[in-house]
Amino acid sequence: MQCELCGASIQGPSKIIQIEGAELCVCVRCAKHGTEVQQPRRKGVQQKKPGFAAPPTRRKPRDVFDLMEGDLVDDYADRIRVAREEKEWSTLDLAQAIKEREILVKKIEKGDLIPEDDVRRKLERALNIRLIDSGEDSTSTGGPGRVTMTVGDVISFKKSRK
Repeated sequence: MQCELCGASIQGPSKIIQIEGAELCVCVRCAKHGTEVQQPRRKGVQQKKPGFAAPPTRRKPRDVFDLMEGDLVDDYADRIRVAREEKEWSTLDLAQAIKEREILVKKIEKGDLIPEDDVRRKLERALNIRLIDSGEDSTSTGGPGRVTMTVGDVISFKKSRK
């Protein structure tokens, strides 16, 4: 057997390593160039009976848009800071109330970091504010008699031009 990295004959046990996502069978000298992959143990492993293989289960792909509750308001940083100051809390007090780090609260208040959903919910509960701009609350900017384009309109327009 030859080392798949250096090409030398492998003397003794070979190692399986991973380099940039590829698994290679290498000699002991070349094993240091990657991350060693655990080899399955041969002893005590139950062999599956032929013909009784379980069908592979396919997971339903998660759609990110299903998880979205609405859009984060543009002035989320100001709302958080104002609500915190109204309660006369420091950033440390708020961080302790939501069980997060103070640096996270400071970055969110500065607008450098958009809070993840779980942190946003904690902030909303602790400060009794709303940071999500739901679609039902907003009215269309079109006004009466004005036609607005949707993505579907653009797609059908491009298809009709061809």
